[in-house]
Amino acid sequence: MSTKARSSSEDDQLEAAVDQAIAACGGDLRGTIRALIVANDYLETEVAELMKAVSHAYARGRFLSYSG
Repeated sequence: MSTKARSSSEDDQLEAAVDQAIAACGGDLRGTIRALIVANDYLETEVAELMKAVSHAYARGRFLSYSG
């Protein structure tokens, strides 16, 4: 999360997303948390796979390093 303070619009969007997630689980807070953990695990796995793919491509010279 950013260290900057969120605007009220961003807070409203976050609250709406929370309400949507809870509604999608029929109001079951425990089910909502479970679904979010499962989704987070899936995304972490995807990130790890993408990082491996980028590392392999970088090692094979498909990407040039940034020299600033």
